[in-house]
Parts: sequence; C-alpha cells; structure tokens
Amino acid sequence: MQASLFLIPVTLGDTPVNQVLPSYNRDIILRIKHFIVENVRTARRFLKKVEPSLVIDELTFYELNKHTSPEDVAGYLAPLSNGFPVGVISEAGCPAVADPGADVVAIAQKKNCKVVPLVGPSSILMSVMGSGFNGQSFAFHGYLPIDGVERANKIKKLEQRIYSENQTQLFIETPYRNNKLAEELIKICKPSTKLCIASNITCEDEYIKTRGVKEWIGKIPDLSKKPTIFLIYK
Repeated sequence: MQASLFLIPVTLGDTPVNQVLPSYNRDIILRIKHFIVENVRTARRFLKKVEPSLVIDELTFYELNKHTSPEDVAGYLAPLSNGFPVGVISEAGCPAVADPGADVVAIAQKKNCKVVPLVGPSSILMSVMGSGFNGQSFAFHGYLPIDGVERANKIKKLEQRIYSENQTQLFIETPYRNNKLAEELIKICKPSTKLCIASNITCEDEYIKTRGVKEWIGKIPDLSKKPTIFLIYK
C-alpha cells in the first residue's frame, strides 16, 4: 500500500460500524500502524470496534489538539517519509471537517504527500440532506458566540443571509446548552423562518425535523447532551 495520509471517519455515537462505514475502511485500517488522533482513548476504542482482534499495543498514536504545535504535527507525518501509511482519526464523523485534523492535512499537502479521504458519516452533510433546505449553497459556522448579546446579533446576521443570499445556515452548540439555543432561535428569528433540528444523526434516537420557527413553540424535544446541528432557511 502506498504511503498515504488516510482520513478515517468515525461512527457518530454508538452506531454499529457496519451500518455506516464500508468494509474497505476496515481493510485500510488493518494495514496502518501509525495514527494521528484527537483523543487516544476514544481512538483505541473505535479501532477495537472496527476489528476486535486488533492488537492495540502494536500501534503508535500521536495526539492532536489545540495545544499541538505545527512542528509536532509535521513530526507526526514522519512515517510517510519512511514508506508507512498514517491514519487520522477524529472524535466523531469525518476528520478535517470542523476538526483539528485539517491542520495535519494542510501540512501533508504542503509536503506533497498523498491524502486519501475515506467514506463515512458527516453530520453536517446529513443534516442538510434531511432538512429540505438549499443544498446548493450552505455555510457551516461551528459554535456561535457564548455572550448572549453577541450570539443574538450573530443569529440575526445569519438569518439575513438566508434571505439575501438564499443560503442555508448551519451551526452547533455545546450539547448541554442545546435547549437554551433552541429557545433563543424561536425568540430571535422571524416566525416565517424555517428551523431544522438534527440530533444524534445515525443513532437509534436520531431526530431530524423541520418546522417554521413559530411552529416550534412548545414542541422542542429535550436536546440536552445530544450532538445537535441547527439549520435555518427561508
């Protein structure tokens, strides 16, 4: 196998591996000994789900987070120079999308290394698919500001974009603040604006529902501690 940087998607929640990941991913994983991961513990657990017989102690893990320096990241790619493939594993979903793995890919591209993204679940794309909103033009903004006034202003600006640019707007919140954000959206957005709430995508209790903002009043499910994406559109 060519020495490449493989971007390895992870299940969203406790979804069975064979339900969302192709068997090809398993074949690739079994041929990799070096992994760049967001969290070593969860990465080890994921790899065991993919193949229970995998000997984890024979693998090398490099942890990647906001404290990792560019110099360290460059060092993580050293196995590629020696002819060995390297895998990148996120906490959930697709690496390098709203994820620190993007820093690794940027350095790999600069070094002219071969980058191979593998197929897997992306909550961002799947929420757009299930929303009924514009999939030709959409923007993901990650987390909104924590400050209440700044967050309200941001929501108003994003709402303006759905009308002026005909563009779907997506954003997320820390799971324990999901319910509060949902209530704020109802108060701030126009009654005619549509809101889609997409929670625990691919999991047993998956919830994807689109309603006009006014229609959400009194109907918001408990979103506490559940990974959720919020989408607004006209």
